[in-house]
Amino acid sequence: MEERLKKILAEAREEIRKATLEDRLEMLRVSILGKKGALTEILKSMREMDEETRKKVGALANEIKNILTEMIETKKRELENLSLNQTETDFDITYNRPHPVGSYHPITLVQKEIEKIFIGMGFKLSYGEESTTEYYNFEALNIPGDHPARDMQDTFWLSNGQLLRTHTSAQQIKMMEKYGAPLRLISPGRVFRNERIDASHENTFFQLEGMLIDRNVSISNLIFFMKELLSQVLHEEVEVRLRPGFFPFVEPGFELDMKCKICNGQGCKTCKNSGWIEMLPCGMIHPKVLEYGGVDPKKYTGFAFGLGLTRFAMMKYGVREIRELNSMDVRKLSQFN
Repeated sequence: MEERLKKILAEAREEIRKATLEDRLEMLRVSILGKKGALTEILKSMREMDEETRKKVGALANEIKNILTEMIETKKRELENLSLNQTETDFDITYNRPHPVGSYHPITLVQKEIEKIFIGMGFKLSYGEESTTEYYNFEALNIPGDHPARDMQDTFWLSNGQLLRTHTSAQQIKMMEKYGAPLRLISPGRVFRNERIDASHENTFFQLEGMLIDRNVSISNLIFFMKELLSQVLHEEVEVRLRPGFFPFVEPGFELDMKCKICNGQGCKTCKNSGWIEMLPCGMIHPKVLEYGGVDPKKYTGFAFGLGLTRFAMMKYGVREIRELNSMDVRKLSQFN
């Protein structure tokens, strides 16, 4: 392991010395010191070493980290000064500047992973429109105009009488009307709520709606799919709890919480010091909702869930602030690929 560390140092020194562009320098920093960088991977593997080896490797790894960090900062200043001192005659119009490789946003990565899981289980995929009618967003989901549940979601209304959907559940009735029953569906997308922004809330975020309608569907089927989803996306066993929850379009309704991975259940700003974070509001589809969708509730039952893709990304990648995922800092967002 020590030889490997020394090799990383030697190769990195040479690459930093040859770097002529700040973009290339940043790519080097991420590939070596980033969350999935070569040096970080070695530090993660230290838990498997004995105590004596761990001390030696840890000390050397930290020393190399400090050396490379200083070298990169020094080189960066050199390149900045060189750029400032260039004259017009220094500019070469024929120079073919390499473009840095792009990357998926962490929320997109989580979305693609969940889509793959559910498509493998026979679910249809439908993205839907971000603006919709009051009927599909509220009324057909058992939320009439005077229903108190409307107070739970501060809505952005448009001048044409439509609204920006407050949940991906707005796609449920449309898909029932189109496909009928039986039906397996997921619908990911962006939703909008006029909420105050904090560590775990935004006014624009991403959800994924899911529902399964068939004969003899029960709560046990719902729990199976939710556990399967969590284990496959997070790639580890997670502690969850199921508690009663109220949503007009399901009966009974539940809130599935998982132990906060940011603080490991100890309590932090992300989970509002509770140690738990809401992940999967879910329940059995209300018979009235099935009727609105043209499905006979005497023949069919089903379950629905609406998971927050943004919160899944936070838990999967250990992001403390939801605002970091909505930032434009490409250096941060590209580390998750």
